[in-house]
Amino acid sequence: MAFVPTGPEASFFDALDRHRASLLAVVKQGTGKAPAGVTRVVSSSEVLTSIENIIQDIIKSLARNEVPAFTIDSRSSWENIMFEDSVGLQMIPQCITRKIKSDSPKSVKKFALILKILSMIYKLVQSNTYATKRDIYYTDSQLFGNQAAVDNIIDDISCMLKVPRRSLHVLSTSKGLIAGNLRYMEEDGTRVQCTCSATATAVPSNIQGIRNLITDAKFLLIVEKDATFQRLLDDNFCSRMSPCIMVTGKGIPDLNTRLLVKKLWDTFHLPVFTLVDADPHGIEIMCIYKYGSMSMSFEAHSLTVPAIRWLGLLPSDIKRLNIPKGSLIPLTKHDHMKLDSILRRPYISCQPFWRKEMEMMADSKMKAEIQALTFLSSDYLSRVYLPNKLRFGGWI
Repeated sequence: MAFVPTGPEASFFDALDRHRASLLAVVKQGTGKAPAGVTRVVSSSEVLTSIENIIQDIIKSLARNEVPAFTIDSRSSWENIMFEDSVGLQMIPQCITRKIKSDSPKSVKKFALILKILSMIYKLVQSNTYATKRDIYYTDSQLFGNQAAVDNIIDDISCMLKVPRRSLHVLSTSKGLIAGNLRYMEEDGTRVQCTCSATATAVPSNIQGIRNLITDAKFLLIVEKDATFQRLLDDNFCSRMSPCIMVTGKGIPDLNTRLLVKKLWDTFHLPVFTLVDADPHGIEIMCIYKYGSMSMSFEAHSLTVPAIRWLGLLPSDIKRLNIPKGSLIPLTKHDHMKLDSILRRPYISCQPFWRKEMEMMADSKMKAEIQALTFLSSDYLSRVYLPNKLRFGGWI
């Protein structure tokens, strides 16, 4: 039977429908450029050809008695980043590059590792098989040294080839969870039905492969921390505010969680809200979902959801709800540095309300975790705070 809201719930769903309509109007109006959700599809033959061209360049360098080197766009420089409000942070066309030379003591090992992983990717794409980054690491853990080295090289290769990482047939092990009103089919034909129960569904490892997504959800809620996500499930928040979808990346989101949020937005254009701690770390995580990160800016079109709204916990909520100082935490030196860094980023100029909230935090020299709301009551977050925020449009 179809869900027909009545009473207070009707005003809540009406508010969300109005918000959704305004988002769709922005999407339809556009900016005269390709929509942010449109990502160039890269065929296997294109990936293979790109790798072959790189290897041919190495052979030509050797034939000319020149030192072979990989030229890679620098993913750690703000000089290579531009901001567009419909996409987020993305790399500029002509980037500052760095060379990974085969004759330099500092880079010879990385040169060899890039060459090795390129050969592994070539075999994966050629055979139409997939491997996780963890699988690649364990093919020769002593050679690679640590998982982070493999992760970084795979991102460098993706950036160098100018193709999305999933086109390399390399998958990440997901850490995120999803719950609520959503059904879909995985690439192998497995049907998945997410529920509002206390047991959430793991985010799939191959987001590109999922299809036949179905939902009646009115909104998507991104929850920063796993503990808060589980508490909301235990309090039956999903059922109480049904139909909805909840996602958590358990802190800084992995690639698959970001891809899933992007896919849900592209498919359904649901209002998307974030629930994060009122601290610089929480704001940083929200910014990653909304505008992307500097290190993955080369893949911004397939990862960012600029329509995301900040639902809570807002620094202004701390004062409004009279949360006692004993429930707050002083900002550390690192917090102040992170806050200053975020305030200097290009997207803050188009978010005056965000700036006001962050300046309020800086002035108070205090931060708060979402758990601070338990001072009011153990289920205040799920029973009062979130329903009122969603019903009365308490987001920015």
